[in-house]
Amino acid sequence: MRLQLLLSLALLAPAALAQKVTLPLWPGGNPEPYVGGPEADITKPTDRFVADKPLMHLTNTGKPTLAFYPAPAAKNSGATVVVFPGGGYRILAYDLEGTEVCTWLNAIGVNCALVKYRVPFEKKFPDNTADLEDAQQAVRITRSRAVEWKLDPHRIGVLGFSAGGHLVVVLGNHPGYVRAGAPASETAISARPDFVIAIYPAYLAETPALTQLAKGIDPSADTPPTFLLQAEDDPVHVENVLVYEQALKQLKVPSELHVYAEGGHGYGLRPTALPVTHWPALVETWLKTIKVLPGNKMKQAAN
Repeated sequence: MRLQLLLSLALLAPAALAQKVTLPLWPGGNPEPYVGGPEADITKPTDRFVADKPLMHLTNTGKPTLAFYPAPAAKNSGATVVVFPGGGYRILAYDLEGTEVCTWLNAIGVNCALVKYRVPFEKKFPDNTADLEDAQQAVRITRSRAVEWKLDPHRIGVLGFSAGGHLVVVLGNHPGYVRAGAPASETAISARPDFVIAIYPAYLAETPALTQLAKGIDPSADTPPTFLLQAEDDPVHVENVLVYEQALKQLKVPSELHVYAEGGHGYGLRPTALPVTHWPALVETWLKTIKVLPGNKMKQAAN
């Protein structure tokens, strides 16, 4: 039964979005050599379902890409979100935390740039910088195409889940990182996102105590406005958002934190009976609050 469902969803998936273009992150080749096997979806019929549906387990992404999905012209706000699926830096949940996210963003008038960054990694930033390099390059490419794709270059943010949540936080902390030997043309365009959305992020708090920021998590007063969401029963630890939110507060970085009692980890935006799975409405309101999207004007009280 599960195998039949997997095949059915695979046939239906291409029709979900009107994709405009897919670009390589590194047209001249990755900054670091790739030695892995061919790209593959290693999803098995026995893998966990989310909201009664399977999810993609994409790995060996040695040729990272950026796929741009424009919002419908009639409702295009000009805002753009660059999306980073999670997967523990081992796989990418490319549908659950990728294409399905683009469908939602397009529906609210937001353009989506979906990143297939390099995995698997044995080490993440700062011990390995390839993850940050891919994230920087994705934002730079998106911003460089602002005129062609009809985007506002000052309303380009990032959204990540789990390991992708860690990656967008790292990018927000280190947008100006310059890799050794990088050409001047690579750094001519800013990689700083205008806002950061981290959904059940991992690796933000140092284990095992979970009382201080992990290595490489270095917010500053220049860190972009940030939205954080996690569940108390998340096995990846709710302390990730609690410790990071406290650091942002001390730095006076605009931020919004939502913590729910139940939800676990890896639910994407597939709605269930649990309130945490309805987080997209919270993000949409927050984007209006920080003036990325129009609306949310306060009504004057009648005298």
